[in-house]
Amino acid sequence: MRKPVIRSTAVLGVMALLLGAWGCGGGQRPGASMGLSLGVKTGAEIFLERYVGLVRGKRVGLITNPTGLDSRLRSTADLFADHPGVDLAALYGPEHGVRGNAQAGEYVPFYIDDKYGVPVFSLYGQSLKPPPGMLKDIDEYMRSFDTEVAGKVPEEAMVEGIDVLVFDVQDVGTRVYTYIATMAYAMQAAAESGIEVIVLDRPNPINGVDMEGPVLEYPAFSSFVGLYPVPERFGMTMGELALLFNDTFLEKKARLTVVAMEGWKRPMWFDETGLPWVIPSPNMPTLDTATVYPGQVYFEGTNVSEGRGTTRPFELFGAPWVDGYELARRLNGLGLAGVTFREAWFTPVFSKFAGQLCGGCQVHVTDRKAFRSFATALHALKTVRDMYPDKFEFHAGYFDKIMGTGKVRLALEAGEGVETILDGLEPGLAAFAELRRPYLLY
Repeated sequence: MRKPVIRSTAVLGVMALLLGAWGCGGGQRPGASMGLSLGVKTGAEIFLERYVGLVRGKRVGLITNPTGLDSRLRSTADLFADHPGVDLAALYGPEHGVRGNAQAGEYVPFYIDDKYGVPVFSLYGQSLKPPPGMLKDIDEYMRSFDTEVAGKVPEEAMVEGIDVLVFDVQDVGTRVYTYIATMAYAMQAAAESGIEVIVLDRPNPINGVDMEGPVLEYPAFSSFVGLYPVPERFGMTMGELALLFNDTFLEKKARLTVVAMEGWKRPMWFDETGLPWVIPSPNMPTLDTATVYPGQVYFEGTNVSEGRGTTRPFELFGAPWVDGYELARRLNGLGLAGVTFREAWFTPVFSKFAGQLCGGCQVHVTDRKAFRSFATALHALKTVRDMYPDKFEFHAGYFDKIMGTGKVRLALEAGEGVETILDGLEPGLAAFAELRRPYLLY
C-alpha cells in the first residue's frame, strides 16, 4: 500500500490509506471496492466511521443541505452535532439553503439555527464566495449584520472562527448547477484564510462515465452556473472535481482532503447505489429529472417553458403557442435513441407562462444507456424553432452563459444540423477526458 499522496498542496491521504494504490492504469484505484457492491457508502459515512480524527480538536464549519445524509436518512449535521469528536461551529448553505426550502435564485438570510445553536450562513445570499469574516472572525461578522437577528445572537453561538471546512452536498452531474461553484469558491476562500477543506464524496447520480455537451470557454463564459472549463455532463464526482479544480484552476491551493466512497463504480446510476434519493433542489425532484436535465436545462435560455412550476420540471417543455401533437410527431419521427416524446398539456403555477395552458411534450427516457440528453435537447430546440420561427426566441445572453459558449446558438440560428454541431464538440470532450483522467478515484 502506498503512503499518502501529496499533489501540490492537496492531501489525498484518506483515499490512499483507505483503498490502496493511486493510479490511472490497471489495478484498484482509490475509492474503488473489489467485487460486486451490495450498497454504496458515502464519504460522509466513511468519515464518521474512521476519520473523525481529522477534525478532532478543531472547530468545524459544514457546508450542507438536505442531501447531506447517510443511508439511514440521518443528516450529516445531526451526526456532527451529536458526535463527541466533532465541534460543529457553523453551518453554510448553498443555493436553496441548508434546509433546501428556497426557490431558485431566492435570497437566503443569515440566522441562528434553533436545533444546533450555531450560526447559519448562506453562500447564495450574503455572499457567493465566503468572505474572510465568515470563516475566521465569525463573531465580529455576525455582529456586523444590521438585522434583528444579529442583535439576538446568543453568546454560546459566538465563535471566533473555524479551523476546517467540510463539504457534504449531493450534486446532479451537470455543469449548470450552482453547487459546483459553491464548492470551488469555498475552497478558494479557505485557502486564502489558511483553513483546511474536507470534501465528503457522493455519487454522480447520472453515472461517472458519460460526457456530453460543450466544454465551457474559460474565462469568457465563466459564471456561478458554470465556473470552470468542464463539459455540460462531465462524468465525475464532486470529490474528483475538487481535486481537478485544486490542481488546475485555483491560484492558491487548498489544503484539501477528499474522503472517497466505498462500493461506487463509475457506470452506476443513483438508483443502483442503494442510497435514498433526497431532492437536491426544489426543481430536481427525481432521478428522471436529473437524467434529462443536462439537455433540457437549455430551454431556460429560451421563451419556451422548461417545465418549472409543474410536478415534472425539465421533463415537460412547451409554450401556449406550441401544438403538442405535431411537436411529438416530428420529434418521434427523428428516431432518437432511448427516448419517446409524448404530447402533453400543462399549466405552470409559477415561472414562465404561469397560469397559462401550454402545449408541448414530456420526455420519456426508454433506455437511459442509449439516451443522450444534450443531443436530444438540441433536436428539440431546433424542431421548435423550425416549427415556430416567428415565435421562438433565444434569450441569447443567458442561453450562451449556461451553454458555456456562443457557438451552439449561432450554429442553430444559422440552420446547421444537430449532428454537425455535435461533431464539432467531440475534440473538446476528448481533451477533457484526458484532463480528468488523473483525478478519477473509482
